[in-house]
Amino acid sequence: MTDSNEVLGPEAEQDGNEAEKKARRGGKRGKKGPLGRLALFYRQIVAELRKVVWPSRNDLMTYTSVVIVFVVVVIAFVSVVDWGFEKLVSYVFG
Repeated sequence: MTDSNEVLGPEAEQDGNEAEKKARRGGKRGKKGPLGRLALFYRQIVAELRKVVWPSRNDLMTYTSVVIVFVVVVIAFVSVVDWGFEKLVSYVFG
């Protein structure tokens, strides 16, 4: 009698291994309780924050001034458009 993997070939053997891998859950992470998972999550957050390239003080001042100027320009534009619509509505409806 022949083994089913010999008949089906190496693809069937790989599919069987993938099914076994999917059946198992989590590895080390699956065995931890809620506090262990929370601690792992916190450690991952700290590790990601260490990778961040933080802006220098000059960069931060430049970005802040650009945002403030942009907001003032948008406020002025919206105010002018609002004033124009107000005049148009008062002219049309009297």
